[in-house]
Amino acid sequence: MDNNISRRRFLQVAGISALGAAAGLAGCGQSRSESAASSASASASSIASASAASAGSASADSSASAASSQAEASKSDSLVLVFSRADENYVVGTVEVGNTMVLAQMIAEKTGADLFEIERVAAYPTGYDDCCDEALEEQRAGARSELKALPDIAGYDTIYFGFPCWWGDLPMPVYTAIEALDWTGKTISPFNTHEGSGESGMFSTLASECAGATVTEGLTMTGGTAQNDRGEAESKVDAWLASLQ
Repeated sequence: MDNNISRRRFLQVAGISALGAAAGLAGCGQSRSESAASSASASASSIASASAASAGSASADSSASAASSQAEASKSDSLVLVFSRADENYVVGTVEVGNTMVLAQMIAEKTGADLFEIERVAAYPTGYDDCCDEALEEQRAGARSELKALPDIAGYDTIYFGFPCWWGDLPMPVYTAIEALDWTGKTISPFNTHEGSGESGMFSTLASECAGATVTEGLTMTGGTAQNDRGEAESKVDAWLASLQ
């Protein structure tokens, strides 16, 4: 890629080139008796108290077990898996919640899905230009970023997978996650944010890289819409989710 191209336009420029390629593609106890004559009674009382305490403990254990089973039974069968970056972003400026995370939170709320964020061990620079430079270096090197953790996706049937478009491709931490997980039998519904490059063939990349998974129609939206026009963003999310039914 031409290094003279403004980093401020990398999403747009990368998108233009990628579109061409895409065309081919979570008390106290009871008092002790003061009379020796009542010691036997006290002993019996002690035994009874111990028995009651034991029963109470058993009941508490049973309740805890039931609660655990209920929590397990209510676990969602879908997951929102997302990579997103806050801090300084193109168009929207400095934000506390990344563009793609805005959509991920909407989707999780509307579907009842669990949410897991893919996070790189070494955080990206907070400045937009510096982040662009580092992301490009990673891409050119084919780097696989070290992640803080990976989700256990074994119990999920549907995975809503979200990411931004960086230099016309998936961010490198997303590739790390893809290659570390078993996608067999999963249904992946992808979504992404961008500022002019659309999905840049990334949804097709998921289909080829996530072996054994079925990839559905995706949702693509500008980061500006996600951040600054929540009503429009929610409307688009609703329509997309309805189309997946």
